[in-house]
Amino acid sequence: MLKVAVAKKLDAFSLDVAFELPAAGMAALFGPSGCGKTTTVNVIAGLVTPDAGLVTLGDTVLVDTRRGIDVAAERRGIGYVFQDARLFPHLSVASNLRFALRRAAGRHYVSLDEAVSLLDLGALMARRVHQLSGGERQRVAMGRALLSQPRLLLLDEPLAALDRERREEVLPYLESLRDRLAIPMVYVSHQFDEVLRLATHIVLMRSGEVVAQGGIGAISLDASLRTLIGPDAVGAVLDGVVIGEENGLTRVRLAAGELKVRPLGVAPGTTLRVQLLARDLIVSTQAPHHLSVRNSLAGVIVAVIDDADSDLVAVDIGGAQVLARVTKAATRELGLAPGLAAWALVKSVSLRGHSFTLPARPRG
Repeated sequence: MLKVAVAKKLDAFSLDVAFELPAAGMAALFGPSGCGKTTTVNVIAGLVTPDAGLVTLGDTVLVDTRRGIDVAAERRGIGYVFQDARLFPHLSVASNLRFALRRAAGRHYVSLDEAVSLLDLGALMARRVHQLSGGERQRVAMGRALLSQPRLLLLDEPLAALDRERREEVLPYLESLRDRLAIPMVYVSHQFDEVLRLATHIVLMRSGEVVAQGGIGAISLDASLRTLIGPDAVGAVLDGVVIGEENGLTRVRLAAGELKVRPLGVAPGTTLRVQLLARDLIVSTQAPHHLSVRNSLAGVIVAVIDDADSDLVAVDIGGAQVLARVTKAATRELGLAPGLAAWALVKSVSLRGHSFTLPARPRG
């Protein structure tokens, strides 16, 4: 587990953050530009020394200002992927990767062949950096960071300099790293669509402070997120598994029910992430019949949240919650209140990429 509790003043900007991240998965630091995300990861990496605080990675103390501990960046066992790839321009892709492998201390648990396979670098190995696209450079940078055999991988907006097409090219590789390697990762972004697709845990930041933190499902319902991304992007985020195809639709099993979505052409057992936007849900107080809406999730209302000109109705569908945006008139006329049985009718489902469930490699 990564634990961070640090303060740092940089000219007129003050950083004062505290959070804990799980020992596996991809945690995202999310917030607007200038909120302190990069400064935070630079403190973790050892590139910035905090004025006060503590950083620990597992049982290792990386920073403790009270005890005068500040482990040098090169001895922290942390891989770092920057916004710009920072590859050696005079070396080939293969030489860039082997350089990191030669410098790695301790046990090598990611081999060159594995990194090349994970990031699909085989056809690029003989090329020089100037012969690579932006997306290819970032894939090589990720491979080089992995081959340093890190205990933790930091990714500071690695897609920020790429256009949409190149971003979509690289995102599946980030999903593969998340799912197939047992290396904790911290991903910095101010693009919520990237966070939705990749993160298992989120730390929300604003003006140098942490405003909320938790799993992707819980944070997707948090009021702090609404202030950062706007009302139209509010909704529940749920992980599901493809069951199979039926009547031209893909069946997806959630922990709390089942959804039918557009045909995906992927094998049963494929995992994917589903976003149910509040604006795309309808609340019914009776079991629905003879409707064109294909998805209905039964549950109980647990909260009615005043949200400016409308209400957000939170429905517990059995271990998970979804949000539906309704008018205040509908709240009154239907008598929507906590404890009332309700059905969430899903008009549209947003799918945020998919990944294949594979066992993580154990780290010894």
